Amino acid sequence: MRAVGVDIGGTKIAVGVVDEHGTILAKTKRKTNPADPASIDAAIADAVAELASEHEFHAVGLAAAGFVSSDRKRVLFAPNIAWREYPLAQKVATAIGRLDVAVVVENDANAAGWAEYAYGSGASAKNMAMLTIGTGLGAAIVADGVMLRGAYGFAAELGHLRVVPDGEPCGCGQRGCWEQYASGSALTREARRAAAEHPKRAAALIEAAGGDPAAITGPEITKLAFEGDEFSVGQLAELGRWIGEGCASLAAVLDPELFVVGGGVIGAGDLLLDPARDAYASHLSAKGHRTTAPIVAASMGNDAGIVGAAALARLES
Repeated sequence: MRAVGVDIGGTKIAVGVVDEHGTILAKTKRKTNPADPASIDAAIADAVAELASEHEFHAVGLAAAGFVSSDRKRVLFAPNIAWREYPLAQKVATAIGRLDVAVVVENDANAAGWAEYAYGSGASAKNMAMLTIGTGLGAAIVADGVMLRGAYGFAAELGHLRVVPDGEPCGCGQRGCWEQYASGSALTREARRAAAEHPKRAAALIEAAGGDPAAITGPEITKLAFEGDEFSVGQLAELGRWIGEGCASLAAVLDPELFVVGGGVIGAGDLLLDPARDAYASHLSAKGHRTTAPIVAASMGNDAGIVGAAALARLES
């Protein structure tokens, strides 16, 4: 059975019709205004109507970057969109105007994680942890084949585990959260600091940033690392260390079969993942007496949100 998946970003949405094998049959996009939730509802309805002109489907899954209620109907809070206790499923269902279509809201990291679990790098596992390393650190947990959502829908906010007491301030209001050390934002922040303190070691990266350490970007770090720049390789290795150490702590709680790592920084490949694997193995409790779960790259790419949202909505319809 076909379903529609909607990946809702801060300034645009991507919408696709997805079959039961996780294949996107058709896709469209719309620009949106994050300050105007009603305009997002209208954009979704317009995109769904476009796809409905040529494809049949019976469910719509909405992948939203925010805290989703346990009944998967409301967005309780979103950091980058003006959703506050917002009945997104109802609003979109009304805008679509079709009683035969079920509308389900899902956290965007959960959607991406389910896509990897059902069709991607985690397809062989029953217990999987997905980390999405981008501006922040998103996550999804599948335990015995079931998406872990928790009592109130807030489970798997792993980026806000506190790993450094009184550490770097976080947008959640706390300090020392994991995403402040294991994210693309952390990579650029620490590279800029280190480059300013050690300009000779960071000479190639500073030159790539136009001579200004404060202008260093993640893609520049990755590019130079692939070219063999030791400073850039070291910055990715430090990020990988934080990822791996955090995974070792998660293993004490979840004991997953594997960790899947996606998001923007995964373009660094093994320059990121090998240090993560080393740190994970070094910090794993009872090491030598338990299976070391693999840490692998995600495979679904930018389509993961669409595919996962559609698949999860299909399960509910």
